[in-house]
Amino acid sequence: MTKSDFVDKVATSSGLSKKDATTAVDTFIGELENALKSGEEVSFTGFGKFHVAERGAREGRNPRTGESMQIAASKVPRFTAGSGLKKAVK
Repeated sequence: MTKSDFVDKVATSSGLSKKDATTAVDTFIGELENALKSGEEVSFTGFGKFHVAERGAREGRNPRTGESMQIAASKVPRFTAGSGLKKAVK
């Protein structure tokens, strides 16, 4: 499902116009990004939790040459599914 498909479904199920649904989805994504940038964790009971995890530095290999290289440490977004979402998917 693409973002525009998702916006269409939100508009249909909520009764919002497509423009308002697009604004709502964009606002949600923007606020989620802002919270994660500032180091906050975003939790929706029964759905899941978004948080930032530290990925340590590690050694990798260039697939073309086989040469080993150092990969720098980084921060990555993570999502942990909640029990309600897990049950819905089963």
